[in-house]
Amino acid sequence: MVTIVFPDRETEKKALTFLLGRFSGKVLRTGEHLVPESALEALADRNIPFTVKGKTTYEQQMAAIRGSSTPPI
Repeated sequence: MVTIVFPDRETEKKALTFLLGRFSGKVLRTGEHLVPESALEALADRNIPFTVKGKTTYEQQMAAIRGSSTPPI
């Protein structure tokens, strides 16, 4: 899993619409998105801008599991 962010809310909505049903992942309250690495290429292919923050940390994964995130994308 990789942690990414989008430049603005409109781009985020566009990305979530695309990702929904294609990839598993989580959206954290911080606005960060935890997605599989394969989602990065798919987003890039659709010219949806994003910034990679890095590999998802153990703490981020646990926060997502504990429910401090919104429903899965």
